[in-house]
Amino acid sequence: MVIGTSAGGMQPLLDLAAGLPADFPAAVCIVMHIPAYAPSFLPEILGRAGPLPASHPASGDPVLPGRIYCAPPDHHLLIEGGRFSLTRGPKENRSRPAVDTLFRSAAYSAGPNVIGVVLSGLLDDGTSGLWAIKHFGGTTVVQDPLDAQFDSMPTSALNQVKIDHVVPGRELAALLVRLTAEPAQIQGEAEVDEQAKERVATEISIASSGHAFKKGVMKFGKVTPQTCPECGGVLVQIQEGGFTRYRCHTGHAYTGDTLLVSVTEAIEDKLWATLRALEEASMLLENTGMEFEAAGNARLAGEYRRRAREMETRSALIFENVTQNRSLSVEQLKDGAGWDEAQRSD
Repeated sequence: MVIGTSAGGMQPLLDLAAGLPADFPAAVCIVMHIPAYAPSFLPEILGRAGPLPASHPASGDPVLPGRIYCAPPDHHLLIEGGRFSLTRGPKENRSRPAVDTLFRSAAYSAGPNVIGVVLSGLLDDGTSGLWAIKHFGGTTVVQDPLDAQFDSMPTSALNQVKIDHVVPGRELAALLVRLTAEPAQIQGEAEVDEQAKERVATEISIASSGHAFKKGVMKFGKVTPQTCPECGGVLVQIQEGGFTRYRCHTGHAYTGDTLLVSVTEAIEDKLWATLRALEEASMLLENTGMEFEAAGNARLAGEYRRRAREMETRSALIFENVTQNRSLSVEQLKDGAGWDEAQRSD
């Protein structure tokens, strides 16, 4: 069982840990987006909430039933051959650990014996991973968006993947107890084509050890004009059903929404860099003009001061652009559209 969540996911995880019995017959593997620079106390919190022991696994540890495993900070959590692998491969959706890397590895490793769960969170992490789980014959579950504190992750999954079960967070444990008591139902294994198998296997390998270009990432789809916000590498467009995502030739991966956030955030960084360069040029022109004036060359000093004023005017325009820039995402665009519609109706 693999679970992915970010913002707003703690309460449903606590409800789940409290509701699972001590003899639960499956391993529960969790990726919750956490910062790389801070320790994670998620195993201690979940271990106190219910009867199942919880821990950060180490590479090579076997995947055992009746236990909760949490991805540690700054490491992808992968399942390969019934054992865990912890890696520091390229980030996916700007995260390490990433939900989709765990889901993809579980789907490839265990096929119809996997249950994938997406809980509350921002943006659309987990959608690609759930697609892989469904494609390899597993079972897909999402938290009811109306019950989620942040509904973007479950809503995206519902829009892009055929979901088997939609439940409020407080009912998740009972559903999973029931599903694990039933024989695994093959949901879509016959649909897995060799090309999809090869790509998923390659993406798991990229998350494990990088070297995306040598492993054939450029064959995953159409090369796009976009470049990776993290490294500047060329981005390849990948289609999974009706869902589009991107991976660069060094291995970083993005959904369309995460890429939009990253690109619009980068605009502000570039504007600040431009503003700095203009202000440095203005100061240099001003100082040089003062030197010419001290040397008695008033005409050239005046020209330098005039050019300095031009730079200051351009700096003011750039600063205005910086203050008006905003990072964009699906949530913000939906809110903006709703606001515009309300304004028009007024």
